[in-house]
Amino acid sequence: MSYTPTTVAARQTAQQLAQFSRTLYERGWMPGTAGNLSMRVPRAPGRALITASGRDKGDLRIQDMVEIDAETGRPSPGQDRASAETSLHAALYRTTDAQAVIHVHSPHATAVAHRAGLDGATSVVHIERYELLKGLGLDDPAAAKLPVFPNWARVDRIAEDIAAHVPADPGCPPGLLIADHGITVWGQTLGQARNRLECLEALCQLLVLSPAGLNVTRVS
Repeated sequence: MSYTPTTVAARQTAQQLAQFSRTLYERGWMPGTAGNLSMRVPRAPGRALITASGRDKGDLRIQDMVEIDAETGRPSPGQDRASAETSLHAALYRTTDAQAVIHVHSPHATAVAHRAGLDGATSVVHIERYELLKGLGLDDPAAAKLPVFPNWARVDRIAEDIAAHVPADPGCPPGLLIADHGITVWGQTLGQARNRLECLEALCQLLVLSPAGLNVTRVS
């Protein structure tokens, strides 16, 4: 069943998700039906809206959203199927102060995720000295440890890895990679999450271009 907003705040949230999805699709970061976005509903922080599964991200409408419990990912009854990565969003809502989450397949971040992914292990890519790090709001703007999680077939297992690692690592930026699977970022607003995505994608491009290559260490 298509989503029907019941409040002005929910309608505005759905409109923002559709608008940002279209913008990221046009940049080539959400090709076809790939990627997903979510946002907590203002004045109903226990609830969030997320893009429905299998929809063209360049042509989303308000009714193409699914209302979920923000911290469990459980959808409200009688709705369309939520994104396959819903559990990743819920893990971040449980363990960070995120109000919005974006998952895309931007090319340079996905390339770094491919190169840095270690079979069956969580690892971190060390990023240092680049001025763009200041755009991530880190306590130490001179260095970041960008986590890379294994791309398990069960998405909820990836979510478990994220929930265990992110809050325990003070050097973790507001973003993460999944091996061969793209990048996920979060923020207080969709705009802030998008800005952080742009910074991390640009940083990953610099890492790909750098003759020094990637500095990757295994965590588990």
